[in-house]
Amino acid sequence: MLPALRPGDWLLVRLGAPVRPGDVVVARRPHGLIVKRAFRLTGDGWWLESDNQSAPGRRDSWDFGAVPEEDVVGRVVLRYWPRPALRFPAPAA
Repeated sequence: MLPALRPGDWLLVRLGAPVRPGDVVVARRPHGLIVKRAFRLTGDGWWLESDNQSAPGRRDSWDFGAVPEEDVVGRVVLRYWPRPALRFPAPAA
């Protein structure tokens, strides 16, 4: 999910929240949980995509197809760790 998210980021997830196209979601897959962007809802479930399609080792619906709606755990609300860097204006000279 680079550049939006990085490995090791801690996320606040709203379980069972309604999902809209463009939302970042957590979904169950046979190998564990994944974090992807919801692209579109089809008759088979949600089509989930990576933000960076050229990332090495990326896996998304292009590889495994649509994810059933019941396997979408929730919607990511925010990333809370590591904290975003605070930027202060430069002091006046």
